[in-house]
Amino acid sequence: MRFKSPIFAAGLMAAISSLPAVASAQEPADWASIEKAASGQTVYFNAWGGSENINAYLEWVGTEMKSRYGVTVVQVKLEDTASAVSKVIAEKAAGKNEGGSVDLIWINGENFVSMKKQGLLHSPGWATSLPNWAHVDFENQPTILTDFIEPTEGLESPWGGAKMVFFHDSARTEASAMPDNAAGLVDWAKKNPGRFSYPAPPDFIGSSFLKQVLSEVIADPSKLAKPVSEETFEADVEPLFAYLDQLHPVAWRGGKAFPQNYPDMKQKLADGELDIIFAFNPAEASSGIKAGELPETVRSFTFSGGTLGNTHFVAIPYNANAKEGALLTANFLISPEAQLRKQDPAYWGDPTVLSMAKLPEAERASFAALDLGVATLSPDKLGPVIAEPHASWMERIEVEWRRRYASGN
Repeated sequence: MRFKSPIFAAGLMAAISSLPAVASAQEPADWASIEKAASGQTVYFNAWGGSENINAYLEWVGTEMKSRYGVTVVQVKLEDTASAVSKVIAEKAAGKNEGGSVDLIWINGENFVSMKKQGLLHSPGWATSLPNWAHVDFENQPTILTDFIEPTEGLESPWGGAKMVFFHDSARTEASAMPDNAAGLVDWAKKNPGRFSYPAPPDFIGSSFLKQVLSEVIADPSKLAKPVSEETFEADVEPLFAYLDQLHPVAWRGGKAFPQNYPDMKQKLADGELDIIFAFNPAEASSGIKAGELPETVRSFTFSGGTLGNTHFVAIPYNANAKEGALLTANFLISPEAQLRKQDPAYWGDPTVLSMAKLPEAERASFAALDLGVATLSPDKLGPVIAEPHASWMERIEVEWRRRYASGN
């Protein structure tokens, strides 16, 4: 995979290492005190609830946290992370600076940038002070240190990697016929009308598809690393909407309707209603096969020029009621045990954020022994990583998308 330059990553690491630890009554360095304070707390973990295997994984996390630390973890299932952010914003506006209703959020991208800018996150440096941070592969995965270009500054803790990968059913479609870039995809759709679509934004997977296309068609890709320019925005994104104007008439239901989310696309692939779908997890197809949700003939492919990739995180709001329990949960999520189970397609199949070189030999062997599944591409076949655009791009693009297409026109 291709990441940002080592010099850029080193600069970010130096900046993060200079940040103070959590400025609260319980410092992560005093871990025994945190465990004591966390016992009996209830952590309301606001996380996307649209996947059964992910929900099952979080149930396992809750069981482990309860038995090990006496912490109750309640998953608040979200359709859109922005709803949890809105809760925190409303509480701050009401002056509720303690005892908030959100303790931990599965977050990244524009939602992280928004909370950071508004001062809605727990103190800088808490994530890099967690005991299990010692295992994290931030040296070789610089997306752990930046979130959609924005430096994380220890304000959120990584707990999984992500990369866009496409799936097809090899019993119906030949691997050799699969497109190798966005232009090839729209050409394929024209030859196979009604067999491809994407979820409507602001669904995360649907928005990711728009970012993938934008990254390929924009005249100057370097602009995506910077905030949107109001002066050139319309010209910059016109190639994206010209692309969608070609795609929608030959998409599923003629672009007049869109799949609800990834699980809906997955069901449509299984039912033979769609021939190409995509996810932000290289092991998602294998997970679906193991769960009996997809045919055993489903296989993965990607674009040789690269697909979108990032790291996803958990964050603690500034007014969380169970800060100690949230810290303990975030630390458990990056433990070798939790990361091993998370990467196993039988449970989730999400790529780890840990460095194998930093793990004891027995734990390295456990990761090496994982069967990633028949439909999972090996790391060397995933292709380059295309960095996420600055968060301001999707904020504007989603508004423009709704204006143009939400009515089905």
